[in-house]
Amino acid sequence: MATINTTTTILETKLIHPSQPPFTGDHTLSLSHLDNDRNLRVSFRYLRAYVANHINLNHPFHVISAAIAVALSRYYPLAGTLRRRADNRLELFCSTNLSLPVIHAQVDCTLESVNFVDHDVDPDFVEVLVPDPDQETGLVNPCVLQVTVFKCGGFTLGAAIYHALCDGMGATQFFNVAAEVARGVEIEKVSFHPVWDRTGLLGPRDVPRAEGPVREFLRLDKEYEPYSEGVGDVVVGREGFEVNDECLDELKKVLFDESGGKNFTTFEALGAFIWRAKVKAAEIPGQESVKFAYSVNIRKVVKPPLPTGYWGNGCVPMYAQLSAEELTNQPLWKTAESIKKSKINVNDDYVRSFIDFQELHYVDGITAGKNVSGFTDWRHLGHSTVDFGWGGPVTVLPLSRHLLGSVEPCFFLPYSSAKAGQKDGFKVQVTLSKKALPSFSEEMSKFSNKEFDI
Repeated sequence: MATINTTTTILETKLIHPSQPPFTGDHTLSLSHLDNDRNLRVSFRYLRAYVANHINLNHPFHVISAAIAVALSRYYPLAGTLRRRADNRLELFCSTNLSLPVIHAQVDCTLESVNFVDHDVDPDFVEVLVPDPDQETGLVNPCVLQVTVFKCGGFTLGAAIYHALCDGMGATQFFNVAAEVARGVEIEKVSFHPVWDRTGLLGPRDVPRAEGPVREFLRLDKEYEPYSEGVGDVVVGREGFEVNDECLDELKKVLFDESGGKNFTTFEALGAFIWRAKVKAAEIPGQESVKFAYSVNIRKVVKPPLPTGYWGNGCVPMYAQLSAEELTNQPLWKTAESIKKSKINVNDDYVRSFIDFQELHYVDGITAGKNVSGFTDWRHLGHSTVDFGWGGPVTVLPLSRHLLGSVEPCFFLPYSSAKAGQKDGFKVQVTLSKKALPSFSEEMSKFSNKEFDI
C-alpha cells in the first residue's frame, strides 16, 4: 500500500474585513449570562469536508473569503475581540478596523485517500486542518477559519470559534449566510438576519431567584477550574466506534422488555450504555458522584421564544446524576430512565433559574464539578446545509476535547455522505484517557455482539 503524503502547507493567512463598514465608531457589546457560562470559555473546533465537482471550478479559498467578508457586514461581532470585565465576565469590543483571520493551506493527497476524514484517518493530520488557538488568542480572535485544498480539488473548512460568542447553531447560521452569498444570493435576501440583543432576551429576572434542579446539579467553588481534570500527565485519546441499526434496535428492545414496557430514544438508550462503559473504564470510586451532561436547545422553550435570527448561545446544560456504584450496578434501563426523566426539567422556569443562578453566583465559581460525561448528538443539527457552491459537506467532524464541563466528550455523528449506503447506523466518537480506552473498547465490542449486561 502506497504511503499517503498528508503534509499540510500553510500558504497564507488573510485578514478578512467586512465588505461594507457595519458601524462608524468603536463600541462594546454585552454577552448574555448563557454566553458567560464558565464552561464556554473554550474554542469549539470542527471541520466540514467538501468534494470537488466539475461545475464549480472556482478556487475555494477565494470564494469563501469573499463570502465571509460580505457576511461579516452583518455578523461583524465574529471579528471583534473578547475581553474580561472587572467582574471577570466577558464582553465584546468592536473596533472600526476589525478583521477575521482565514488561513489558506494545501495538502498533497486526495480526500478519498484519507476516507473523506470520516474514519481510520491519522488524528494528527486531522488536527492540522483546524486552527487551534490557545486561550488568550481565542479571546483576541474568537473566530479563526482555515480552508485546506486537497490534490483532488476537494477541500475542508476548519473553524475554531470561541464558545462564549455563540454555539454550534449560531455558527451554522453565520456559515449558511456566507454560503448563500457564495452561491450568488444578495445579502439583503439571505435566509437569516442576525439578532444580537443578548442581555435583553436572556437577561436575569428583575428579582433573580435560582430554584429547582439547578441547585441540585451545580455547586460553588472558586478554586475549581472547568476542564482542570484534563491537565497533567493524563494522556488522552480520541476513538470512533460504529453503531449499527440492528444492535441499537436490539438494545432498545431489551430495555423495553426489562423495564416493563418503557420506550427509550437512541440518545437515552445508547447514552446510558456508553455512560456506564466510560465510568467502568475510568474506575471511578463507587461513592463518587458522576454526571451525564447534555445541552438542550432553548430557543423555542423560553417565553417568548427567541427570534429566528438570534445566534448567541441558545442552549442550557441538563444533567442526570448518580453515584458511580449506582450507575455500574443498577439495571441499564434505570439509567436510561434517569436520562429520560432529566428532560422533564426543560422548561422556561429552568432556563430562567439557570440564568438567575449565573447572576447571583457568578463570582463564587459555578461548576458541575468533576466526573462529568458530556454527550451531544450531531446527527440532526443542520451542519450539512452549508453549501458554498460545491454541494453540502460530505463529512462534519468535531475536534473539541472540552464540552459541558467534561474533558471526555462523546459525539453521536452521521457517517460521511460520500459513502452513503455502504453502512447503516451512525458512529460514536469518544475522548478518553488512553489508560481507559482498552476497557471501554471491550464494552463497545460487547454492544456490537449484543451482549448488553442489562
